[in-house]
Amino acid sequence: MIAITGATGQLGRLVIEALLPKIPAAQIVAAVRSPEKAKNLAALGVQVRQADYAQPATLEAAFQGVEKVLLISSSEVGQRAAQHRAVIEAAAKAGVKLIAYTSILRADTSPLALAAEHKETEAALRASGLPFVLLRNGWYTENRTASIPVALQHGAVLGAAGEGRIASAARADYAAAAAAVLTREDQAGRVYELAGDTGYTLSELAAEIARQSGKTVAYQDLPEPAYKAALVQAGLPEGFAALLANSDAGTAKGALFDDSRQLSQLIGRPTTPLATTVAAALTA
Repeated sequence: MIAITGATGQLGRLVIEALLPKIPAAQIVAAVRSPEKAKNLAALGVQVRQADYAQPATLEAAFQGVEKVLLISSSEVGQRAAQHRAVIEAAAKAGVKLIAYTSILRADTSPLALAAEHKETEAALRASGLPFVLLRNGWYTENRTASIPVALQHGAVLGAAGEGRIASAARADYAAAAAAVLTREDQAGRVYELAGDTGYTLSELAAEIARQSGKTVAYQDLPEPAYKAALVQAGLPEGFAALLANSDAGTAKGALFDDSRQLSQLIGRPTTPLATTVAAALTA
């Protein structure tokens, strides 16, 4: 059996969708904090088990009989490392044979503040003695296209990335990669640096939004502190705004670009083009 943590999240649901054509639904465990939110997964024949990071006993119970676990990184920045350690410890106690972890692109050398908890988790995996595989995911294109409504409203894409290139891919591309790794043999010890086939600047993103929408949209590059202030003014918590602004500053230094094409090689097809994800966002 294969267990997916955070299975009701955006990536988790897509991973399960990608697994269903490959293995019987009964061999998939959706490990979720709130089982009542996973009724649609249960309807597909997937096993739904409670797995609360704050209740280690639920984690160990959720992993009983499970051979592989996909540890999808928590969305609770600042609490991730402790939560991930709880999953790793429970997996070890349950006799899990492989953990796949969704880390961040080049976690060991990344200048991004977001990489810190991923580094901690990778270290915890090494210390655990469990076989593991690292899926070092680059940026999700949806991270950028989510702000298209605001960009259209103000006629500008804001950022602090300069002309740094972003080799992002659609969330579904990363989900397909996770499903591929989970259903292959001899994955222990592998490290995948996963990113989109082609990169783009935020200027090019703005131009694509303008082209498809027929509206004037331009990229406005800001100093990192000014971009953080703009995000706070837009309603983001200060800590999260600081992380996003830091990520843009890292982008300017190449932190989100990779041209190894390991992602497309893993999934056996090209990654989703920027234009496709922009189009989906505009019609959502």
